Amino acid sequence: MPARTDGPGPSGADGTDGPCDADSAEQITSLEGIPALSLDAISSVAYGPEAMLVVLATAGAGALAKIEPITIAIVVLLVILVTSYRQVIRAYPDGGGCYAVSKADLGHRASLLAGAALIVDYVLTVAVSIAAGVAALVSAFPGLTPDSLPIALGILAVLTALNLRGLATSARALLLPTAVFVVGIYLVIVSGLLRSHPLPGAGIHVAVPTTVSAVGVLLILKAFSAGCSALTGVEAIANDVPAFREPRVRRAMRTEVLLGGILGTMLLGLSVLTVRFHIAPEASQTVLSQITHASVGRGPLYYVVDLSTTAILAIAANTSFGGLPVLASLLARDNLLPHVFALRGDRPVYRYGVVVLALLAGALLVAVDVNTNALIPLFAIGVFTGFTLSQTGLVRHWHHERPRRWWARAGLNGLGAVMTGVATVIFVVTKFTAGAWVVVIAIPALILLFTRIAAYYRAVATEIELGKPPPEPRAGETLVVVAVANVSKMTSSAISTALSLSDKVVGLSIQFDEERASSLRDEWDRWDPGVELEILRPTTRSVTRPMLSYLARIDPELRPHVLVLIPELEPSKWRHQLLQNQRDILLANVLRRRSDVAVLRVPYRLVGV
Repeated sequence: MPARTDGPGPSGADGTDGPCDADSAEQITSLEGIPALSLDAISSVAYGPEAMLVVLATAGAGALAKIEPITIAIVVLLVILVTSYRQVIRAYPDGGGCYAVSKADLGHRASLLAGAALIVDYVLTVAVSIAAGVAALVSAFPGLTPDSLPIALGILAVLTALNLRGLATSARALLLPTAVFVVGIYLVIVSGLLRSHPLPGAGIHVAVPTTVSAVGVLLILKAFSAGCSALTGVEAIANDVPAFREPRVRRAMRTEVLLGGILGTMLLGLSVLTVRFHIAPEASQTVLSQITHASVGRGPLYYVVDLSTTAILAIAANTSFGGLPVLASLLARDNLLPHVFALRGDRPVYRYGVVVLALLAGALLVAVDVNTNALIPLFAIGVFTGFTLSQTGLVRHWHHERPRRWWARAGLNGLGAVMTGVATVIFVVTKFTAGAWVVVIAIPALILLFTRIAAYYRAVATEIELGKPPPEPRAGETLVVVAVANVSKMTSSAISTALSLSDKVVGLSIQFDEERASSLRDEWDRWDPGVELEILRPTTRSVTRPMLSYLARIDPELRPHVLVLIPELEPSKWRHQLLQNQRDILLANVLRRRSDVAVLRVPYRLVGV
């Protein structure tokens, strides 16, 4: 997607102003795309079925069997979404997912909504995933309960460090636990399907009534929307297509299908076992734990599944670390976020996006004290808003492009838009007082932030007349003012630098003590560098005020051609930086803010210290 031209584009030392192909070694394969970008969706089997059961249980134990047809409907929606996001990957290979679709097919305002919804979703995904993982861990080891918050923040720190080294690094590190979890769940499903009754000692005491009370349509819809939380993360692959190796479109589409197949079969298998073993939600044990116990007993496989579930829930946050930095870079290209989010370092990593995501998720975890129940009501609104916009945008896309059998594609996307739109409305209405109001406020607040940032960049572009032929440059005599603290080798180096820039150089020193001022004058005269030295004697202990007063006395017409050169010591060891008085930094910052002169800090590097 081309960058907008209504503001100065992001720039950096690496010359990157948006997503570009990373080095092959730092890109991911189709298989690595599962741990890198799909853990959010795959791990949702640990709480998606349980969310449905919690809703159905309000109508009595007999209503729990409705989980099977509801799961089938969710899997149908999953198929629609996977098909749609394969189309998104092909049509928008630069990434961005529903933001790219909304921008191209629904207009600027819809793209703002999509971008805000995705940011909320990504931050909540990190917080919910880590909180759920910690909850599973303390369920198995209750003694760790008081340390829940430090454990959660520790997991967040590890994931942040991994992703700062690159998405491929995190994908390879998480491949083994992902494989253990997937294989473990399939073993539980196969073992359970081969049994007609749960294993003895599973502790399942739910009796199925001979008559089932009627279940209202509203309750079914609420259970459906709750179960749709299992679909969060399906969009992440389309958001980060540039992360894949070439042919990246084909690899991303293959990963999307692989994700859909794994998630769909897991959801169906677990729903069948839920009905077969008469599982009901319990406060002391998760639904997945009950199914595992009933299928394979309390042996080694149970603990492997339990611990891998804990791990996979915790590291499912990696999906957001793969998606949000790329989204933020696209928003920065469009002047909706600070341009710093589009910069990348030596590794192909948008570090500012990674760090800001970690800080926001960490603050959220601290705010709710790692309480998963406080986060769940907020969780799915953002992503389902994105789903709905993406599906609606594709309908417009097919109607405009009109390829062969376009009406079939548009019909599929239209059905998906209706289903996800209904789920979004139900989420907002039923969870509003439980915390969804936070998201309802956060998304418009982000849209307002986008518009204010865009307005700033437009104002900057107008001020510097970006896109217009600038006036012809004019040469002028530059006055270089060198800040002098003493006569030393560092001062000599600074004077040499100044003389290389201009023939008109003056030294300026601020001295509070008469004796020190006189001593400096004598040293300067004996040294005689051929440069005039002016010594200011302020009545206060301020360094910046006399400097500003001196600069203010310079002819205003000459002031744009004044350069203040500030020498500063640069120790070879970073810890020695703490021993410097930092006066040079203070002076440079004040001059930049409160004067119209140019400021240059010249480091004098210490070698032996």
